[in-house]
Amino acid sequence: MSSLDFIKVGTLRSVAAFRDALRSLAIELPCDDAVPPSPHSSLSQPATVLGRSVGNRFCIQPMEGWDGTPDGRPSERTFRRWRRFGASGAKLIWGCEAVAVRHQGRANPNQLLLTPRHAADFSRLLEALLDAHHDAERSEGLAGASEPLVGLQLTHSGRFSRPNRHERAEPVIAYRHPILDRRLGITDDNAVISDGEIRRLVDDYAGAARLAKRCGFDFVDLKHCHGYLGHEILSAHTRPGDYGGSLANRARFLRELVEAVRSEAPGLGIGVRVSAFDSVPFEPDAGRAAPGKLGPGIASDHCACMPYLYGFGVDPEQPTEMDLTEPLQLLTMMRDLGVTFVNVTAGSPYYSHHLQRPALYPPSDGYQPPEDPLVGVARLMHVARFIKERCPDLTIVGTGYTYLQEFLPNVAHAAVRDKWVDFVGIGRMALAYSDLPRDVLAGRPLQRKRLCRTFSDCTTAPRSGLVSGCYPLDAYYGSGEMRARLDAAKARLRARLGG
Repeated sequence: MSSLDFIKVGTLRSVAAFRDALRSLAIELPCDDAVPPSPHSSLSQPATVLGRSVGNRFCIQPMEGWDGTPDGRPSERTFRRWRRFGASGAKLIWGCEAVAVRHQGRANPNQLLLTPRHAADFSRLLEALLDAHHDAERSEGLAGASEPLVGLQLTHSGRFSRPNRHERAEPVIAYRHPILDRRLGITDDNAVISDGEIRRLVDDYAGAARLAKRCGFDFVDLKHCHGYLGHEILSAHTRPGDYGGSLANRARFLRELVEAVRSEAPGLGIGVRVSAFDSVPFEPDAGRAAPGKLGPGIASDHCACMPYLYGFGVDPEQPTEMDLTEPLQLLTMMRDLGVTFVNVTAGSPYYSHHLQRPALYPPSDGYQPPEDPLVGVARLMHVARFIKERCPDLTIVGTGYTYLQEFLPNVAHAAVRDKWVDFVGIGRMALAYSDLPRDVLAGRPLQRKRLCRTFSDCTTAPRSGLVSGCYPLDAYYGSGEMRARLDAAKARLRARLGG
């Protein structure tokens, strides 16, 4: 099946048509005919998280920012995004974006960095977010409603670190990967982080958490997803030493982070966003590429590295298939540590973007979808449901809802009501239509022209050296010099691909 045959959600004009589409793909998803306004909606019900009452079930997901300053401070563009997220209506803000704990671990030269020199800037960011939230609440006649729960996602980008202004990546890896090393040009062991350096990195996380608490954040996310260092350590089956081999060793980094944060920032909440499953890396099928596009995604040739010992939540004998045995064991370890706040995602945008970011239109340098994106949405939702059923005492934030578009509220309402998840995570949709949660909770019709259609310019732009934003629907990005530069970058890529 080609992408031309995939269901275009935006063309479906009724919930009945959406359900028919799901049936045609043999997908089961909960979906209500209509979503009642507050206070009757499941999405408007409060939930207790980290000892706090959170006023509704919408969560703004963290998205990697590309608009900070070279030294890691927020720019006015950063403030604009945080204000919009604050005004969204969501009562859970999972960090707004990934924040590096050391310069070496930045994913791009404009990623935010939290050190003592930057703390005042983060205090101002949080203040701007909360001011926007209060202003929006007053405009709705909701003055005095509950405060949002706001976290900060702490990260080291590991294999995908690119902290300085040149084209060369500066990877820091947990182990040698036979496929990804080749893609990134890693040819020796110099990039492998030592056990001692991992321990020093734990200190950096603890210091950043202490600053986050001082700035007023309610919790930190100890990021273990999307191929970055924390996630890669979970898959370090072939690594010797204290942080590789057994699951107990591969989970050591997370355990030490939790213990260090509790020691350095007592009382600060802890959450973990984790890729609960992965896959062997995908690549475009050159033999099926259309003019000006890369081909549909296919699994990379992995016959020479079987059994596949380079993934977490992967069946080593069939590495395009998930195996949730170890992820469930990890969640049990986390629960024993007192960490019960989990954001469930999957894969990596660098080598399996269809898993965690279902889209009909991939980034310009990404492979075309190998499956109908609705299949990817269902996979994410069913994994979150599976985890919630087996770990009912965990607070689960779900992922993958943006691609549902018009039917996001209908599915989200049913998923929370039926206890598939506790919170519905909104990612790319918040760039295009930041106040969708507020409209849904108020019972207003969706503004269809603002719905994210997953054109993926928010990813293509930063990969072309531009800031991340919704270029198709937000005139702030979609007009003027930034739009022209993005169009030029996409034209150059099409020319290289023969389009």
